[in-house]
Amino acid sequence: MSTTTLAVLVPLLPFLGAVAGLLFGRTAPGFVRPLAILPTLAAAVLAVLVALRQGGGQAIDTATELTPTGSVPIELSLYLDGFAVLVAVLVGVVATCVQLYSTAYLHEDPRYPSYAALVSLFTSAMVLVVYSGDLMVLLVGWEVMGICSYFLVGHYWETEAARSASLKAFLVTKLGDVPFLIGLFALATDAGSFRITKILDTVAAGGLDHPTLIALLLLAGVAGKSAQFPLHTWLPDAMAGPTPVSALIHAATMVAAGVYFVARLLPVFAASRAALVVMAVMAAVTMVGSGLAALAQDDIKRVLAYSTIGQLGYMTGALAVGDRGAAVFHLLSHGAFKALLFLGAGVIIHAAGTNSLAAMSRMSGLARRIPDAFWTMTIALLALAAIPPFAGFFSKEAVLVAAEHAATGHSEFAPSAAGWLVLVAGVLTALLTAAYATRLWLMAFRGRGASAPDHGKEPLAMTGVLWLLAIPSVGFGLAAGPLADWFDGGRLTPTLATSILGTGAAAIGAMLTYALWQRATAKAVTAPAAIGPAAAAAAGPGPSAAPGTASAPGAERPAAVAATVSAATAAAESAAETPEVAQVAHTHPAVPAGPAADPGRALLGPLHRHAADGFHLDAVYDRLFVRPVLAAAALVRFLDREVVDTYVRGAGAGPRLLGGLVRRAQTGNVQSYLSALLAGAVVLAIATAVLANVNAGS
Repeated sequence: MSTTTLAVLVPLLPFLGAVAGLLFGRTAPGFVRPLAILPTLAAAVLAVLVALRQGGGQAIDTATELTPTGSVPIELSLYLDGFAVLVAVLVGVVATCVQLYSTAYLHEDPRYPSYAALVSLFTSAMVLVVYSGDLMVLLVGWEVMGICSYFLVGHYWETEAARSASLKAFLVTKLGDVPFLIGLFALATDAGSFRITKILDTVAAGGLDHPTLIALLLLAGVAGKSAQFPLHTWLPDAMAGPTPVSALIHAATMVAAGVYFVARLLPVFAASRAALVVMAVMAAVTMVGSGLAALAQDDIKRVLAYSTIGQLGYMTGALAVGDRGAAVFHLLSHGAFKALLFLGAGVIIHAAGTNSLAAMSRMSGLARRIPDAFWTMTIALLALAAIPPFAGFFSKEAVLVAAEHAATGHSEFAPSAAGWLVLVAGVLTALLTAAYATRLWLMAFRGRGASAPDHGKEPLAMTGVLWLLAIPSVGFGLAAGPLADWFDGGRLTPTLATSILGTGAAAIGAMLTYALWQRATAKAVTAPAAIGPAAAAAAGPGPSAAPGTASAPGAERPAAVAATVSAATAAAESAAETPEVAQVAHTHPAVPAGPAADPGRALLGPLHRHAADGFHLDAVYDRLFVRPVLAAAALVRFLDREVVDTYVRGAGAGPRLLGGLVRRAQTGNVQSYLSALLAGAVVLAIATAVLANVNAGS
């Protein structure tokens, strides 16, 4: 079987599995899990075979035109280079892990058949984006992913949070897709084709008439799909969906599609230095802002969501300095350890019965209850913090090396300003990343308080997947040397200068967070428990509360208690309002309320409140866009009802009034009719005589 045939089967098998799952999921429930796992597993195996056959050598380019489409042809085209085949392997492996994991995680979910089918369809669409050599075919996969994301994020559609999150994700990404589509048509018009190879040939020959405009239009779609500033706000809210969905969509596939698209068409963006500077600014703001926001989140999944945004910022930064090899290297590395982090978070939620880090910090022994999740998440967090020799260290260093290369003026087309922006923001983000990774680990696994509930060993389908993903999280960075031959041949290994900068920043962030956690823990131990409606509801009646005692409304609380009341309240409300917790968690005793040892609060200081709310960007967008649109809609409704409808009603009222007058003359009395006829005849006779005299006199 030829390599081209194998490549066609990679997206086709999950698609057929999705169709079969949707058709027979209800009528033949026994086939749901095989239809979910086997086609995806087969696609992953075939993707590996395609990668081995391609071997990082000459790109495989084949196309067929099904029907004429006018002056700009649309072709079913495959373009298999080193980038495409390796990203397809990542998609296949992570999708298979997610399908296996979901069989246990969503074991009791009544909508599992449709969920599994949508995951398979999503996998097929992502592989289509990766393998496609034609931009219009790529656009089909791009939009199918958006539709699948809408349904998967809104899986728990009974709740307002899931419905709002799915709608927000759909609308924000579509907001970017509108200019993206315009940019695709403009690019194809200049190049005379949607084929990627012909477009790149046109760029090399200097044939683009509007490179800056096209690059900025395409960048808007990339910002929406890959959750980059300012279109990143949908991703944290998308955590309302099931955790395995986040491991697939928000780690290795859809959010990475924008980065992959820019890597495929990097010469188009490199044709405009202005576009590269815009991309560098976008990446720098995204990296630093998301790192600060991650430090202030209480929901473990929202911490990982903001982390994903920041890591995508690293990839965008690498593209801004012209090194797509470093960008895709970090894409592959990040896809493995971030999928592991999300799936590990699912195990924690499954065991602890909460997604709140504040609640977990008041549990002791959680690490002993779920040792598989503890050790694998420790590995993944070390990779995320870029600690050597884990995978994240090598891939992040590749980005910093590329930025340093551009900053010192050694890049062929990237301006040095872009290099300095990415380098400074990248080092600062390394510190923030290590800080929030350390905070997550300490609050989740080093809590103090009541013993964590023991529900026995977690299912093998969940823990086995964690260890499988831990392998690339540890060892993938060692492939930095050979991977260079699969990409553009550029260096992917770290230098001494960037290693000292990146690792030193990470060490400072981790140690500072640990010191602040120790201080916060000491204060939390000595402070009395927080009292509040939500906290009391979560804690239930406690032995420390003496009957008939109550605190005075105006009584002052210690500073440590006042700082943690909101954390306890938020923890209780977060666990109560998250539909996933109720669906997948074991029945367990309520976690006692009290002060939470949160080093992020001390680390951010007065910035904490703003960072926890995503720096109020949703409120800004509400005032700048949502309210004006609603006001314009209200004005249009007023004009339609009070102005347009007035003319319509008037057009009908005039004939009705005339008809009413005529109807009054129709009395049915013959004498009245004869009198009117005689009066009319007399009037006509007089008028005729008058006119005759006038004419005779003239």
